[in-house]
Amino acid sequence: MQPKSRSRASARSGRQTSLSGERGFPWENIFLPAIAFLAIIVLWWVIATFFTTLMPTPWDAFQANIDYILNPFFRRGPGNLGIGWLLLASLRRVMLGFLLGSLVAIPIGFWIGLSPRAMKAINPIVQLFRPVSPVAWLPIALAIFNLANPSAIFVIFITSLWPTVINTALGVSSVPKDYLDVARVLEMPRWRQMTKIIWPASLPYIFTGLRLSLGIAWLVIVAVEMLTGGIGIGFFIWDEWNRLSLSSVFLAVIVIGLTGLVLDYIISLIQQWVTHRPARQTS
Repeated sequence: MQPKSRSRASARSGRQTSLSGERGFPWENIFLPAIAFLAIIVLWWVIATFFTTLMPTPWDAFQANIDYILNPFFRRGPGNLGIGWLLLASLRRVMLGFLLGSLVAIPIGFWIGLSPRAMKAINPIVQLFRPVSPVAWLPIALAIFNLANPSAIFVIFITSLWPTVINTALGVSSVPKDYLDVARVLEMPRWRQMTKIIWPASLPYIFTGLRLSLGIAWLVIVAVEMLTGGIGIGFFIWDEWNRLSLSSVFLAVIVIGLTGLVLDYIISLIQQWVTHRPARQTS
């Protein structure tokens, strides 16, 4: 009789924990964000209704953007493209600049992390240019390339350097010395130390730098495209503002936010797949 009573008690406790939501379905993870988004929509509606006539209500913005939402890849002329094409154009610039910056930043970070002399030589340069706003590089890029598209890619390239360089150097310099001492005792070649010890131990730091670089690059491309023009989500925002079409501006803001969220999620999945560890929060 005693085992049955224990099983009934455990079953009751299991129901209680399930109903309370502590060990059951994570209702808070759904309801709390939903309430927060609802509060933002209500605040948007209040501001649009009572404080300004330029800003559309959420429903008006949705109705005005039905065509963009249902048909994001339309082509109606050289300058009349769906928001999907504009997004792809911006993503192409970001990914090119980000990949080029990563290919340069990771080796430099390894060099700085492994060599105290390189740290003394390059660290002042990094600290000098790291605080410079990425948009400040745009006039220099335009003077060099004389074209908007390569200039935008160059700005993204510069933007992607600093977080990846700093985090890679930090990861390399943080490798426990005991590991390297054991490798020396075993007379492990330098290239094996790099591939078997330093590289795996530095990967979490490298991916943290890559996530930061990609996030900043996605922020910067909007401002760069506003200044350079052409096809892209940034120029779309500026063009719609000049037409006083704030409904389209709100749509672009939401698309930019969702795209940034997806990019960060993708690179965190790659990090988990490569390092076999959960991705760390970069915020």
